[in-house]
Amino acid sequence: MQPGIRLLTYTLFSLALTGCAANDLMVKRQSESDAKIEYLLQTGRKIEQRLNELAAEQQSQAEQSKVVVQQLKQYQETMRELRASLDDHKSRLTQLAQQAATPRIELVNPDTATKSPRDTGPPAEYVKAFGLYSANNFAAAIDAFESFLKLNPQSDYAGNALYWIGECHYNLSDLSKARDAFSKAAGSYPNSPKAPDSLLKLGYTLTEMKEKEKAFAVYESLIKAYPSSPAAAKARERMGAN
Repeated sequence: MQPGIRLLTYTLFSLALTGCAANDLMVKRQSESDAKIEYLLQTGRKIEQRLNELAAEQQSQAEQSKVVVQQLKQYQETMRELRASLDDHKSRLTQLAQQAATPRIELVNPDTATKSPRDTGPPAEYVKAFGLYSANNFAAAIDAFESFLKLNPQSDYAGNALYWIGECHYNLSDLSKARDAFSKAAGSYPNSPKAPDSLLKLGYTLTEMKEKEKAFAVYESLIKAYPSSPAAAKARERMGAN
């Protein structure tokens, strides 16, 4: 073989070997790149899955927090209602104890009663009705007080009579009629000694009827109209407790 041909052949062979080596290297690097891409994809999927799990856990915790907050509000509301009910029962027990110990007839404007020739004491009909109330005969007391009001609509004791009618209905748990009586007593006889107490018991009655906003409005009007009365002090206590 001629030297020129031999050199050409060797050169071509060398180039072929170099091309194969370069191709093998390219294939190897391509495989490595594919492996890295697959690893990154798997890692990305794992990260995405973990993020979804964390998001689900966070949502679950948020929902649990809402439930806890709602339960806490319900417990607080129940405690307020129980406290108000307890205060009212204490008031009833105190009143009943006082009536049992010393039954009494209330006088209207005692400072001026002795000075007025036309009104030296409560009328007999009022005394009878109050006696029935003191004996806890509430149904009969209601009839007696209403009869007194029909006969004596302008009496100084008319406001008192309406107040005790409300008390009778309240003790009988007839809250709607108690509300009407207390409201009428306070509205129709604002100068009656029982007007502040009528507003106070109207607030108690509305609270029992689950109308707390209206009860608070009544307490506020009581405090404004009769700021120095014992009833106003009790209204402030009731508003502060809630």
